[in-house]
Amino acid sequence: MESESIVYGCIRDWPSDSPAQSCRRREINHQVLGQLPAGEAWPFLGREMFACCQQPGEGLYQTQVIHFGASYRAVEYEWSLWVEQFETLLKRLYWASAVVHLETELNGTHTFRWESDNAGHSPQEGELRVRCAWEREGGLRG
Repeated sequence: MESESIVYGCIRDWPSDSPAQSCRRREINHQVLGQLPAGEAWPFLGREMFACCQQPGEGLYQTQVIHFGASYRAVEYEWSLWVEQFETLLKRLYWASAVVHLETELNGTHTFRWESDNAGHSPQEGELRVRCAWEREGGLRG
């Protein structure tokens, strides 16, 4: 059996004093996620792996949290492509921070963090202006 990789994490929006503005950002984020490929067509990121709460009081207080997760066959060997697709998605969303955990059978656990240089990233900004850091835990021994 080939080695399995687990990828999971969350993308966080930033709270706003304007409920209408927050609602509009949530709607746009929801639309962008809905445009991701579905079913067998997705190589790394697919619509099914993302979820978020839409309405205040239903798991949403002030900050929208988009959570995601999937299992892959040894995705660490194509990790740069996965990150490229993830950053392409981030360019289209409203967000303030994102964290991705990569758990691998042979190379341990890695945590990748993106933080917007501004109060938050808007899709109108185009290019990402982020501070990105990663952490690593030791590999598993069998």
